[in-house]
Amino acid sequence: MKPKAISAWSAAAALVALWTWSGNSAAQDVQARVWASSCNACHGTEGRGAGAMPPLAGRPKGDLLKALLDFKTDKRAATIMHQHAKGYTDQELERIAEYFSKVSR
Repeated sequence: MKPKAISAWSAAAALVALWTWSGNSAAQDVQARVWASSCNACHGTEGRGAGAMPPLAGRPKGDLLKALLDFKTDKRAATIMHQHAKGYTDQELERIAEYFSKVSR
């Protein structure tokens, strides 16, 4: 390879390495989206609402997190949500709440 080609490949590799290293939050967003996809059956695609269940998309993170934690600790009555919420750590619920807070209505 020519020196310029090697230099370009080195720069590209460095950018990929930097993106991967700093991309932990991006990976977390993908994981939160995967977790949140289980909500689609009742709350609609990306939480935008379906039928009688309230939409989640675009709601404030704090409101969503409080509701999820209340379901988890049985402070809020539910038919199924308490079972779902108990399957996640508090940190995972926070990431799910953050995900839905960023989804446009």
